[in-house]
Amino acid sequence: MKISDIKMKLTEKEISNYIDEANNMLKNAYVPYSKFPVAALLIDEQGRKFKGVNVENASYGLGICAERNVIPTAVSEGMKKIRFLVITGGTPEPISPCGACRQVIYEFSDEETVIILTNKEKKYKICSIKELLPYAFGPEDL
Repeated sequence: MKISDIKMKLTEKEISNYIDEANNMLKNAYVPYSKFPVAALLIDEQGRKFKGVNVENASYGLGICAERNVIPTAVSEGMKKIRFLVITGGTPEPISPCGACRQVIYEFSDEETVIILTNKEKKYKICSIKELLPYAFGPEDL
């Protein structure tokens, strides 16, 4: 799917509203160590919204990224596919998810999934899961 096709699924106003909603969640991140809040807003195939933020831990490896926080939450409520995913943080350019998060996003995405990477200043980039994680490992590889 081309980016132009993805962009046709959302208006600029919808994109702006989703980004505002995600940015408003940044204050809820628990980041006493890195001081680097990240938030993720997920809309599933049924149009339901789910929210997640990163949560750090004194035992650093036990922290969880916003994306890997929101996806299991949505799954626990019956989500099967991500329709839209907005990820934001305090980066100068649109934020980029870590490799582990990209793999988890892939598990619940398809060619119709719209991923919006953004930041506090509302700079954004729209991409597909194939652009975010080319050569991904999935169920078809098992």
